[in-house]
Amino acid sequence: MPIVPSPALTNDHFHIGFAPLSLDEVYQLADDPRNGAIALMSGTVRQQTDGKAVRYLEYQAYEPMAIHIFRQISDQIRQQWPDTNRIVIHHRVGSLEIGEISVLIAVGCPHRSEAFAACRYAIDTLKHQAPIWKKEHWLDGSSTWVSIGACEDNHGTEMPLNL
Repeated sequence: MPIVPSPALTNDHFHIGFAPLSLDEVYQLADDPRNGAIALMSGTVRQQTDGKAVRYLEYQAYEPMAIHIFRQISDQIRQQWPDTNRIVIHHRVGSLEIGEISVLIAVGCPHRSEAFAACRYAIDTLKHQAPIWKKEHWLDGSSTWVSIGACEDNHGTEMPLNL
């Protein structure tokens, strides 16, 4: 099993906050001269979910545990893709309008294939394990909470929680 460096030595960056997220900031935090690729995933508030018109989304998080999960994701990425140079995970909380960014993940690696794979792993794992909840506010005035317990992977099976 490879040795995983501590977050202090990796220059990884994890953040949860109310302020709008910055693509430029996240990209810069992932940048490293050893990178051959930076894969960046931006999750945005869309205007429809399952054909139903969305007015806005509201996110809440249990921040200390969410940051802990972000660190676990980083550790797992470094075990699976040991050449990873930088991992950045930023998530927004509060009310977000259509088109606003709710989550940004960037992974810097020597090669694009590992950067893409690690970035996808990060967002898929975050969605299933981080204690972050969203409330969808519909155009008709109704709303629905969506929790991590409701997430499923691409095969329709629930993802395990490793808390």
